Amino acid sequence: MSKSAPKVALSASRDIPFNRLVLSQANVRRIKAGIAVEELAEDIARRTLLQSLTVRPVLDDDGRETGTFEVPSGGRRYRALELLVKQKRLARTAPIPCIIRTEGIAEEDSLAENVQRAPLHPLDQFRAFQALRERGRSEEEIAAAFFVSVSVVRQRLRLAAVSPRLLDLYAEDGMTLEQLMAFTVSPDHERQEQVWEALQRSYTKEPYQIRRLLTEGAVRASDKRARFVGAEAYEAAGGLILRDLFQPDDGGWWQDAGLLDRLARERLEREAEAIRAEGWRWVEAAPDFPYGHSYGLRRLAGEAQPLTEEETARREALQAEFDRLEQDCAEADEVPEETDRRLAEIEEALAAFEDRPVAYDPEEMACAGVFVSIDGSGALRVESGYVRPEDEPPVAAEPEQEQVGTDQRSGDPETEGETTSEPDTGTAAPPVEPPEEEEGIRPLPDRLLTELTAHRTLALRDALAADPQTAFLAALHALCLRLFYRYGLDSCLEIEPKSALFSAQAPGLADTASARAIEARHARWQAQMPTDPGELWRILAGFDADSREALFAHCVGLTVNAVHEAYNRRPKAIAHADRIAEAVSLDMAAVGWRPTAEAYLGRVTKGRILAAVREARGVRAAERIAGLKKAEMATAAEELLAGTDWVPEPLRTPGQVFAAVEAETEAAPEGEAETAAEGGDTAIASAPPAQDTEAAAFPIAAIAAE
Repeated sequence: MSKSAPKVALSASRDIPFNRLVLSQANVRRIKAGIAVEELAEDIARRTLLQSLTVRPVLDDDGRETGTFEVPSGGRRYRALELLVKQKRLARTAPIPCIIRTEGIAEEDSLAENVQRAPLHPLDQFRAFQALRERGRSEEEIAAAFFVSVSVVRQRLRLAAVSPRLLDLYAEDGMTLEQLMAFTVSPDHERQEQVWEALQRSYTKEPYQIRRLLTEGAVRASDKRARFVGAEAYEAAGGLILRDLFQPDDGGWWQDAGLLDRLARERLEREAEAIRAEGWRWVEAAPDFPYGHSYGLRRLAGEAQPLTEEETARREALQAEFDRLEQDCAEADEVPEETDRRLAEIEEALAAFEDRPVAYDPEEMACAGVFVSIDGSGALRVESGYVRPEDEPPVAAEPEQEQVGTDQRSGDPETEGETTSEPDTGTAAPPVEPPEEEEGIRPLPDRLLTELTAHRTLALRDALAADPQTAFLAALHALCLRLFYRYGLDSCLEIEPKSALFSAQAPGLADTASARAIEARHARWQAQMPTDPGELWRILAGFDADSREALFAHCVGLTVNAVHEAYNRRPKAIAHADRIAEAVSLDMAAVGWRPTAEAYLGRVTKGRILAAVREARGVRAAERIAGLKKAEMATAAEELLAGTDWVPEPLRTPGQVFAAVEAETEAAPEGEAETAAEGGDTAIASAPPAQDTEAAAFPIAAIAAE
């Protein structure tokens, strides 16, 4: 007869007064992590103690129990109870449920309690939150009850948007948590399942690919049309916005691109109508105009409207406050944060006073127009006061010089000396000699005038070469005449600056930081140019040296043309552009250029895409996307290259190199981040930034398992 296995005997449990419990030094957990003791104390006060303490009796030298018990497992629970006692919210003799251990050693008990605990599955956590929500608890109440942020609760509840079929697949380890979270961007269960089926035939099943397929045809909320229209107006018109609560989505994806485009054009037209009512001859409205669309059009100067008495008083008060704060902090080692913030606010307010609305002459407005569009940030862009060539007023002819008894036929040698004859009467009249005193008012012969001015030109060249400051002013005068005036003929210098138009309009060219800076700088200088070109020399001569140098640099910058054109190859000019780029330390990444699918990646071969990723992110990153189709590879590469300073060779300054930064991160063991602090207590912590591990995305190991 076989012998039966011995029955397992569980440790006894009983309630022990709190004042008879002491902490043990046998707790194996030394590093504190997880929920704070204060929060755990509040949770115990709300729900009482949900997990007993494991204790061992303290023995005297003879091995007898002293009536005191040490706590090797549950140290954080003990400290939370101790805090409640100190706050007089719990009696010192309150009975505490304890499991009394006498066998084995205390360190083994502490280690087993922490190692044997299984973390809560994220799907179970989601279902627990969902059950609380269905029972009437708000998201804020759930967050407060478990010491997490409201956004964490919303993330968990967002999993309800995923198809039950996909949730079951995740529960059976058929997909990763990152893949499951990617499906939450769309509430369409049928579409989610279609995408999952399509992924089974794909080389890669990365989360970004799931998001891309679910949002195909949608418009990012960062699109300037979306910012211009606004989410409220779009949703009021019936538009749907998809959001991703698990990753930054820049406002989500707007599903109805046609509706968005219609709303943008309708608002543009309303804005254009209001501007047209101001009296302009024409107003053109479009979401975007090509860069350089105003080239060749004369722009009205206009006059900035003066400040009102109230605005002047406000400006003076702000300036006085600014001066006082600066004086108070002049000798301080460090400016207080509040003062620094106030100084920044005042600077911004003072700058607003400088940006005054411009008033135009109604007569000039009647022959000029306005371009109305959307800038890169989604704000309305209004470019006022442009005159087309066909709308230019006719130029009055200059009056001819009076003929004072002389023939004005350009000093013809054969007619020189002849006087104006009387009408022919059929009889010859003797020649009449002009009076002696009129010899001085005769025009010089052209030949003589040419010879004299040749001498003067040669002397002027030599004199100007010996006077660098005047030469600089003369060159600046010639540049400004051609770049700020429609008819710049008021200079004797044969310097012909050209500001070339771009034969191809690159995507987003007008909204780049460089384009905006050039436009703003040109407008500032334009405001200082006189209306009459004849006054330009006097104005420039009145500028200080720094202003003239800055204006000269602006004018020279406008003449740069380093564009590669297939029909006009200029290798020496392109090489010279490299030298200038090196001299000014040009960095295209620093000025805002990014390798997007639209700007670069979607327009080159797969080999170049992989080479770019390999150069910026390393071999492993390139291998991950090597099997994708062209469009998918371009999108994936755009995400991988985001945050790097990589630019293609045509945009690089000589000597610029890139050090590859590996994009992959090592996955942490599941549940590692979910362990709680000392005593083996599990806790709910705020979610950390998204990573490639389930533990990072769902750090909660259990719900209030104190």
